[in-house]
Amino acid sequence: MAMWVFGYGSLIWKAGFNYDDRLVGFIKDYRRVFYQGSTDHRGTPEYPGRTVTLEPAPGEVCWGAAYKISKEEDKQSAITYLEVREKQYDKKAYVDFFTDPTATTSAISGVMVYIASPDKKLNPNYLGPASLEDIAKQIVRAEGPSGPNREYLFQLEKAVVEIGCKDKHLMDLANEARRILSEAERKHVGK
Repeated sequence: MAMWVFGYGSLIWKAGFNYDDRLVGFIKDYRRVFYQGSTDHRGTPEYPGRTVTLEPAPGEVCWGAAYKISKEEDKQSAITYLEVREKQYDKKAYVDFFTDPTATTSAISGVMVYIASPDKKLNPNYLGPASLEDIAKQIVRAEGPSGPNREYLFQLEKAVVEIGCKDKHLMDLANEARRILSEAERKHVGK
């Protein structure tokens, strides 16, 4: 039986494992938010970056990509890889995945997704909500072993646009980060 994995962050543009098929679509009743601290990829323990997680949001949808993994050895490799890559995400959920906004039944059931829960006991890196400006400032400043946090934000924005979806939180955040960077550049040039 095939295993399916849903990506709503960097998995959209960089799977990092072998897969047989990739479908663009969405899951229902969740929204993508920059509430997870990243101390291992896009930030440090001293200055965490922010990456996306999902939060329950009845009536909303979160677009992304689902990956089908059929071969047993590919499944094992993917799980091993994802358990390391997503180690700061403390929860796995199995969700229905849709490809057609007008459909009443899912295209695939039981798609695995990694979620960073808001439970600080289980997930000490959870940062939670903040103002758009504060989140953008943190993203602009943070940098970790995988690179600058803003690169993650702009890559995710590009990936989401390329799959043809609109994500207001993501777009507003990317625009605010660009505004902060532009302002910093003007101050630097003005010296």
